[in-house]
Amino acid sequence: QVQLVEFGGGLVQPGESLKLSCAASGSDFSFKVMGWYRQAPGKEREVVALFTAGGTTNYADSVKGRFTISRDSTMNMNVVYLQMDSLKPEDTAVYYCRVVTIWGTDYWGQGTQVTVSS
Repeated sequence: QVQLVEFGGGLVQPGESLKLSCAASGSDFSFKVMGWYRQAPGKEREVVALFTAGGTTNYADSVKGRFTISRDSTMNMNVVYLQMDSLKPEDTAVYYCRVVTIWGTDYWGQGTQVTVSS
């Protein structure tokens, strides 16, 4: 079982920055995919940035150069961050942390609202 707890959403103005955190805990934690997705009103959920077990990092084209994903790992805890710079109104969405374990089990966080508005 993996527990995901997200932090860091809020209201910012265009051009400002925000950092999201997702604490992922659980025994025998080994992931296949770990990262961030978002869902804007009236739109489908989409990938923002993620790590794969193969060591690659993938970003949506719309956030390349502005967002940076990173992570810290301890024995039973992984924290994945999303540093979001130069935020735009179109980045407004609910942001979700996701983990897919090496056994294929799929976990999602509860979501955190990011609103970019002047």
